[in-house]
Amino acid sequence: MSDEFARYNIDTSIRYGFLKHIDVDRIRGETTEDWSNQTLCRINECVVRLGVVKGEFHWHKHDNEDEFFYVVDGRLLIDLEGGETVELGPNQGVAVPKGKLHRTRAPVRTAMLMFEGATVTPTGDA
Repeated sequence: MSDEFARYNIDTSIRYGFLKHIDVDRIRGETTEDWSNQTLCRINECVVRLGVVKGEFHWHKHDNEDEFFYVVDGRLLIDLEGGETVELGPNQGVAVPKGKLHRTRAPVRTAMLMFEGATVTPTGDA
């Protein structure tokens, strides 16, 4: 990962296999970084990631993969090119289509699940 992304703790290795119990609250409680993104499991050609975040991610896009964000706890703002912002609270989600320039912001510590293609680069495509 480049120095530009050094402030993000991103782990793309699969943490849990099939039929393994995943305790999102426990993982969230053990996470101390301001921006953590860890891959929980793989389902077919997709992965489920848990983000525990506070602060702002950089503007980016994914050329070939759609993304789905689901807030477990906290508040997530997703800024979209063109000036629109989607605001999500607990138990709310939104899908961002491939190729759409976006950035996420969390004004408070937020836990979110992300569902995306297993080939996605979490920091975006160049």
